[in-house]
Amino acid sequence: MGLNISRAHNLMQEAMDYRAARQDMIASNIANVDTPNYRPRDIRFEEALAQKSAELYGAKSNSLQMTQTSGAHLSGFSASSETKATTFFRDGHTARNDGNSVDLDVESSELAKNSTMFNALTAAIKKDSMIFKSVIDASSKTS
Repeated sequence: MGLNISRAHNLMQEAMDYRAARQDMIASNIANVDTPNYRPRDIRFEEALAQKSAELYGAKSNSLQMTQTSGAHLSGFSASSETKATTFFRDGHTARNDGNSVDLDVESSELAKNSTMFNALTAAIKKDSMIFKSVIDASSKTS
C-alpha cells in the first residue's frame, strides 16, 4: 500500500485505472474495425467515481433508507455498495453489410477525449505529489 498523499489521490488513481481500461477497449474497437458482426464496447465508470467521491468527502446520499421494524428483517440490497464500472455495447451506429458497427470517426474522437482526460489526471497527480514534496522540502529548511 502506497503513501496516501491526500483524500483525492486514491480517487485520481482509480480514475486513471478506469481511463486506462477505457483506452484498451477503444483500441480493441479500432483493431476490430474489419471483424464481421463486431459491436463496439465501452466502459461507464462515472457513477462508480461519484460514489467513491461521495464516500471520501462525506456527501449525503440521495437514496431512501429502508426501515426495519424488527431485528429479524433482512437489511435489503444496497445498490451504492455495489457500484462498479460497467461495460456496455455502444450501439446506435449503422452496421455495415458484414454486421460490424465500428465507426472510426467516433472511436478516434473517444480515444482523443479519453487520452486528454488521462493526461489531465496525470498532471493532477503530479501536482498533488509536488505539494507534498514542497512541504517536506520546506520543513527540512526550518531546522
